[in-house]
Amino acid sequence: MDIKIDVMVADSSHEIYVDTILDTITEAAKVRGTGIAKRTHEYVTQKMKEGKAIIALHGDEFAGFCYIESWGNKQYVANSGLIVVEKFRAQGLAKRIKQAAFTLSRLRWPNAKLFGLTSGGAVMKINTELGYVPVPFSELTDDEAFWKGCEGCVNHDVLVRTERKYCICTAMLYDPEKHPEGQSTLTLKSEEDTTSAE
Repeated sequence: MDIKIDVMVADSSHEIYVDTILDTITEAAKVRGTGIAKRTHEYVTQKMKEGKAIIALHGDEFAGFCYIESWGNKQYVANSGLIVVEKFRAQGLAKRIKQAAFTLSRLRWPNAKLFGLTSGGAVMKINTELGYVPVPFSELTDDEAFWKGCEGCVNHDVLVRTERKYCICTAMLYDPEKHPEGQSTLTLKSEEDTTSAE
C-alpha cells in the first residue's frame, strides 16, 4: 500500500488543522512524560500566515508539523513543535519535515544560528545529520521570550535550579559559519513531495 504525504510550507489555508496540531503535540508530550512549550491557536495560526511553518498532509488528513521562531534580533532561529501523527511514524516523515524547516530557516535567515532543545533521540539523530552539534545552554539565545516558553514544561524546575545551565533536554546548535559549503545550494519545494510506504 502506498501512502502519499505532501510536505509544504503552511499558509493561512491550513488554519483548519491548528487545534489538531496542538492536541497532537500535547498528547505526544504526555506519552513521553516530557514537557513542551505551550502555544496558542492564535500563535500557530500566525506562524502559518507568516510562512514560518511546515505541514505534512496525507490528502486532507493532518500527518505532521513544525514551526520556526527567530530570537535575539534574528541572530538565532529555532525549529520547534516537531510532531508526526502516530500512524504516520517510522516512514521518515519527521526527517522530511525537519529538513524542510531547516531549509526554510536557512533561506530566510542565512546568517542565523539554528538551535533546538530536545529530549528525543530521533530528533537528536536528525539534527546531527543536518549538522547540529550538542552545546552548553550558554551558547543558545539569551532572549527571555524563548526561555519563557520552557515554563510549561514539567521539568522547568531543573532549568531554574541550574540557573539555565542545563535541563533534561539536550541543546543542539547549527552554526552557519562552520558550514560554508552548501549555503547557496539550499532550495525548498512547496510543490508535491511524496513518501511511499508498504
